[in-house]
Amino acid sequence: MRTGVWLVGARGSVAVTSIVGAAALRAGLTEPIGCVTEHPALRGGALPGFADLVFGGHDIATTGLLKRAEALAAAGVLPARLVAALHGELSAADEEIRPLPHAGTQGGVAEAIAADLAAFRERHGLERVVVVNVASTEAAPVPHPAHASLEALREALQTPDVVLPPSSLVAYAALTAGCAYVDFTPSTGARLPALHELAQRQRLPYAGHDGKTGETLLKSALAPMFAMRRLSVRSWSGINLLGGGDGATLSEPAANAAKSASKQRVLGETLGYVPDGHTRIEYVPDIGDFKTAWDLITFAGFLGTPMRMEFTWHGCDSALAAPLVLDLARLTAAAHRSGRVGPLPELAFFFKDPLGDVEHGLAAQFEALVAFTASLR
Repeated sequence: MRTGVWLVGARGSVAVTSIVGAAALRAGLTEPIGCVTEHPALRGGALPGFADLVFGGHDIATTGLLKRAEALAAAGVLPARLVAALHGELSAADEEIRPLPHAGTQGGVAEAIAADLAAFRERHGLERVVVVNVASTEAAPVPHPAHASLEALREALQTPDVVLPPSSLVAYAALTAGCAYVDFTPSTGARLPALHELAQRQRLPYAGHDGKTGETLLKSALAPMFAMRRLSVRSWSGINLLGGGDGATLSEPAANAAKSASKQRVLGETLGYVPDGHTRIEYVPDIGDFKTAWDLITFAGFLGTPMRMEFTWHGCDSALAAPLVLDLARLTAAAHRSGRVGPLPELAFFFKDPLGDVEHGLAAQFEALVAFTASLR
């Protein structure tokens, strides 16, 4: 099943690591460590193979994919031997990256994006294309009346007004072009009534949002433990230190607020209440694509005895996120092929702030994912 993976933010660290990783897996140069779809309970013939994935994308950055990969290797994110061995594959993928189009209206931009997607599908003889947003986090959008219905949205997009945030404009273009859509960021993406209506009309699935790669992954594993053990969590506070492009973006207050809200949802919905505390995100340029999270949890046991737990997570965001991007592209393509339409809440395992009314405990999410994958044909 030849499947296109169109990455929005295709020259960013997560996208480049995803492309290098897929090429290395295809060439047999690495193992699928971190790829959830290679778990024995999930591996199946309904999913496109890594060798079936063809990459393209949009980006405002002009630095070539090979140069970006070499920079990531120098920073310790990618093995330099893989970048050297995959020179040809990276150059070929770079040929499929386009600048974001410009037009007088957002409707014109969407038409140009959809045309790029259609040409990509035709050029490579692809059975289907999945658009994955791995661009920078956006601030929450200003509500617009046209968000409520597809007809109103289509009319509004023909005016000079800014109607949709960038992630939602890409989602609109993707769905219009017959492509499934995945939002790996906390941005709005397809999470608008008008875009849900468009997905239903086009018979397309969509998924999101905000990939669960580090601290929140631990929260979704630990919070159910406290709930099941009937221990009362009094407070849960965290500090996230990160560098790189994502860190620079999140140094902006509006983007930071959107990300922090996404990270906190798991606690309230798993514990059944919101403990004191908050998550803080700070930009530390010197640590580049690596990140450190420190969390302090205070809780009470029998007879109110006070206790505490602390953990520190050191990780490389791109190396944690990239295999999940590949997983989501494979699963969403298979869902499209199987006739799934609309949001995919069964993919909650991958997201901090998943679509739909879902269980937030990691084990329950994994069980739902296993059942979902088994249902695909």
